[in-house]
Amino acid sequence: MKTDGAALIVGGGIGGLCAAIALAQKGWTVRVLEQAPQFGAIGYGIQLGPNVFPAFDRLGVSEAVLAKATLPQNVWMFDAFDGQPVTRVRTDDEFKHRYGAPYVAIHRVDLHNILVDACKRYPAITLDENAAVTGFEDKGDHVVVTTQDGRRITGAFIIGADGLRSRIRAQMIGESDPSLNGYVAHRTIVPIEKAPKGFPLGDVALWGGPGFHIVHYPLRDMTLFNIVAVFRTQTFSQKGDVESYRAELQQTYAQAHPAMREMIALMDLERRWPVGDREPRRGWSQGRACLIGDAAHAALQSLAQGAGMAIEDAIVFTDCIEASGDDYAAAFNAFESKRLKRTARVQLESRHLWFQLYHTGGVETDVRNEAWRARTDEDVWRCLDWLYKDAPG
Repeated sequence: MKTDGAALIVGGGIGGLCAAIALAQKGWTVRVLEQAPQFGAIGYGIQLGPNVFPAFDRLGVSEAVLAKATLPQNVWMFDAFDGQPVTRVRTDDEFKHRYGAPYVAIHRVDLHNILVDACKRYPAITLDENAAVTGFEDKGDHVVVTTQDGRRITGAFIIGADGLRSRIRAQMIGESDPSLNGYVAHRTIVPIEKAPKGFPLGDVALWGGPGFHIVHYPLRDMTLFNIVAVFRTQTFSQKGDVESYRAELQQTYAQAHPAMREMIALMDLERRWPVGDREPRRGWSQGRACLIGDAAHAALQSLAQGAGMAIEDAIVFTDCIEASGDDYAAAFNAFESKRLKRTARVQLESRHLWFQLYHTGGVETDVRNEAWRARTDEDVWRCLDWLYKDAPG
């Protein structure tokens, strides 16, 4: 067991919990500080590429994840107006052979519970609920974290795994708000019986149009249907009510394919999420504090890699800590060096896909459709090789 203090992880989400398990496996005492009253997750779906499974194998959770996941045979993109395929990623057995693991969709709550249960198997991991961190002090040979309820918690170093609006990042770098792009998202899960008929419900699908898209896929053994409706609006930074949200959606999707309008009618409109990311940048650490996941390199959802990059981060971070001995500055610098270009590419390619593939209009859409429909399965896979091959684990 390490003796110079605990590793303090701010944020009990996917990246933070993976980091806790990875560090505990290497002998660290770990304390995870979560601001919510209990460790849990907002109840919607999440997609995971094959690049996460080397990390899951090492954390000992792959079998549990696969038991709860659905394995689509394709990831489709459809034109929002004519409903015809624009492109697809085959995720069948040939895909799994190419990348060594499947593409899956899983209920976020199920994944979170798997990771919490894994943490509880390690006596060295403490899961602190109701521990909203307000800041930290670097004392040179240790760190002290302060919480909203007045506690002061001492550790060897601090990991900021506190997401898109990270307080740790705000203290280190001076910026807490992401760059919003004018889009918002509404999320819903309904019984699969309510899903529109006439297209493959067992697959992941995205319907893209000018300034809007819908993503959907099944969850929990094909019993639930997860829908995410995204669109551009001038009110992206404002709070509204259900009726105003509904009016915006109906206007935006008025000319869209009937299947999209059916899905819009199913949406729960109690909450919306403004969409944003961050500019790629260096400087993820300061003294004994280091950022991982969205706190360091938040990306748009285009590649479905927000969780994937955080999971990879947890493994690489732990390896750098183990290799450095007590030289945390060297460990943090090595971690950033190993992760910067890969995560920046995810950020930049996600932006490109967002604006140049998913949300085109007019003649640009005609050009997009012709170009992408000409691509073979091999062409599409080659575009993804950099992401799915040789993942850390």
